[in-house]
Amino acid sequence: MGTIGYSDSQSNGDRQGVQDRTPERSLGSWSGIQIMSLSATEIGSIIQELDPALAEGWIQKISQPLPDCLILEIRVPGHTRRLLCSVHDGTARMHLVERALPNPPSPPAFCQLLRARIQGARIDGLHHVPGDRIIRLDLTSRSGPVSLVAELFSRNANLLLLDEEGRVLATLRQHKERLNQPYEVPSTPLARIASQEIAPLEQAIIHPLDTEAFPLSAELETRYREREAELSRLTQVRERESALRKNLKKLLRRADALRRDLEQAGRYEPYARYGELLKANLGSITKGMTSVSVIDYYDERLPELMIPLDPTKGAQANMDAYFAKYRKFVSAQREIAPRLATIQAEVQPIQAELEVIKQGTWVAASNAERPAGRPTSRSAKRHSADEARRGPFRRFRSSDGYPIFVGRNARENDELTFGLARSEDLWFHARGTPGSHVVVRLEKGTEPPLETLRDAATLALLYSDLKKSGKGDVIYTRRKWVKKSKGQAPGAVTVTQEQSIYVTLDKRRLDGLKSRLTEHVS
Repeated sequence: MGTIGYSDSQSNGDRQGVQDRTPERSLGSWSGIQIMSLSATEIGSIIQELDPALAEGWIQKISQPLPDCLILEIRVPGHTRRLLCSVHDGTARMHLVERALPNPPSPPAFCQLLRARIQGARIDGLHHVPGDRIIRLDLTSRSGPVSLVAELFSRNANLLLLDEEGRVLATLRQHKERLNQPYEVPSTPLARIASQEIAPLEQAIIHPLDTEAFPLSAELETRYREREAELSRLTQVRERESALRKNLKKLLRRADALRRDLEQAGRYEPYARYGELLKANLGSITKGMTSVSVIDYYDERLPELMIPLDPTKGAQANMDAYFAKYRKFVSAQREIAPRLATIQAEVQPIQAELEVIKQGTWVAASNAERPAGRPTSRSAKRHSADEARRGPFRRFRSSDGYPIFVGRNARENDELTFGLARSEDLWFHARGTPGSHVVVRLEKGTEPPLETLRDAATLALLYSDLKKSGKGDVIYTRRKWVKKSKGQAPGAVTVTQEQSIYVTLDKRRLDGLKSRLTEHVS
């Protein structure tokens, strides 16, 4: 494992003097709570609390609810803990949290990379660089030793993934010049000290509540909760607005193309008359003529009308061409107008929702990932009808509104997993014991909320041989990583890429699930 070193001759003591004696910038009041950066001393205290709490743990889940905030779900013997690491300017910190933050519809690139590299990794140790705001989390991943380094500076904080030799593999904030380079602590601590509004350092010191299991983390979570929740909400609003505008732009572009087609077809409206007039004068038309003058019997004044001809075609072919173009006009009128009306019906709710966002009153819905105004496709309707006919399965709704299916027996388990479930759905099963297959229906590219994970895992535990103990581990993975065991009985599977979650049979959660039971009877 590479070591963290300094890139200049400044001593640790000098750096500590600069950092600890320099007051922090106040971020002002947020709902009555003064939000400030943590000092190196406070960070050292936090690490003393975190290190024993995370010992012997392994990373079972990684999420990035905000662009500059990462949450590692860490399983330790008997417990699951959530470690938050924020590199937001002015509020950079690391501590345990109880409450989860809502995730974006799709994981950012850095989160995806960490899932590929360190999900399932064992935690070897948590270290604080003395006198500085730097924390190193040493891990053993499937590919070998790696480290996560959190630079919790007042400005330009960052999170970096290092390889076994201490080279920078990736950064949360895009600093391309650091990639593939040996990690070195930034050498200009003064540049990391905020220069705006100054407040005494003593105001930032944590005053923990002794009644908490992890008092420092509890105090920090309380201190930053409202701000992070608001930042998370604003992130959701921005992403929702971006998705709506993208969909609106596509719909308006499609509507413009249809109007152009309709306008083009509109020029063919008089061509039925031209065809009829040519039909009455076929004997006077010969191949090679570029036009023909005929009496317009459709006008009561009976004027002469000059009709253009294609000289390469005969009289019959010219007449047929005019009739064919008129049929295009009729077809366009019949087909394009309803399509324009459908698009307008999709545009209106999108524009209405954008107006709600503009007014600042938008609230995320459980299906916010799906762009508003998009009607259910025919294939989706057919799929829903197929689901209604299939079964019977036990059918629940999670507290977040996601469909959950539970097999009743081996045959149903087999049909649920390899018949109904789609590749991106989540599949659950109690670890190492007979039990039901449980499937959570997900849209492609989405991640389920934590409460939905717990609801599904609770059902997997309830309908397994672990029910009597009332607690245990439940494994889960995407359906695409579940394979049927060849030559084995129905319901027997092999699973890869699995994660696990420890749950207990909580009466309140069970009552909520039973109240949302929508069991289908075939």
